Amino acid sequence: MDRMVLKRIVFYGYHGVYPEENRLGQKYFVDLDLRLDLSRAALSDNVNDTVNYAEIHAVVKEIVEGPPVKLIETLTEKIASAVLGTYTSIIEAKVSVTKPNPPFDITFDGVTVELRRKRNQSGNIVPVED
Repeated sequence: MDRMVLKRIVFYGYHGVYPEENRLGQKYFVDLDLRLDLSRAALSDNVNDTVNYAEIHAVVKEIVEGPPVKLIETLTEKIASAVLGTYTSIIEAKVSVTKPNPPFDITFDGVTVELRRKRNQSGNIVPVED
């Protein structure tokens, strides 16, 4: 299966458990690793034969910059479900969301949640089992 990878897309959102997170907001970094068949697009050189990554960006932006959620686990799930639900040619998606500045006294590069989801034979979106 082919891959389309969108790396470290930056958004500004208001997610978090603490009220100051919802009030002040912060940057979030999103990575997408999408599995799909790109052979037709590779041969045709036609954007209509692929998944337009500018459109994927718009879908993700609406979620991350939209209504706040408490957990980045929830945010990550919403992104995975929206991408797979919107683009039926995508078979599997690995979505990572990094919150670089959680509001507590710790020095590190942030916390990342990574989820892998796929479309099963019935068309339902399910976790990927290793």
